[in-house]
Amino acid sequence: MNHHDSMPGMSSPPPSPDSMGGGGDMVEMHMTFFWGKNTEILFSGWPGYDRLGMYILALIVIFLFAVIAEFLGRGRFLRRQQRLVKMVVYGFRAGLGYLVMLAIMSFNGGVFIAAVIGHCVGFLLFGEGEAAGKNAVAQPVNAGCV
Repeated sequence: MNHHDSMPGMSSPPPSPDSMGGGGDMVEMHMTFFWGKNTEILFSGWPGYDRLGMYILALIVIFLFAVIAEFLGRGRFLRRQQRLVKMVVYGFRAGLGYLVMLAIMSFNGGVFIAAVIGHCVGFLLFGEGEAAGKNAVAQPVNAGCV
């Protein structure tokens, strides 16, 4: 007899990975920050395990996503564009912001640092002129939260 059957309000334990048809090949999901190249970012199997070159490429991609999101968020080049163009650029920026956020949710310390440095570099390259022109401190781009 299972002890959970006789106790009202108690639920049964979660199924084991083998009983869910996964065959025990489930990826470990981190819920705290960790360091190392063995992680998955955004897609299953990317950048892979024991592949330092692909991990470095993933960090560069996340860095560039953050820089591009900052560039698109400043929007100085959009002032004279039509509303449809502004909408498409806004949607693209929001998508990039969400991708950066999801990458950070891998809880890999290197990914977190690459994203923060990318946003900082993007602000340095594209945000400073806007702040100086208005005599105010520029606010960071809302990273995907619309």
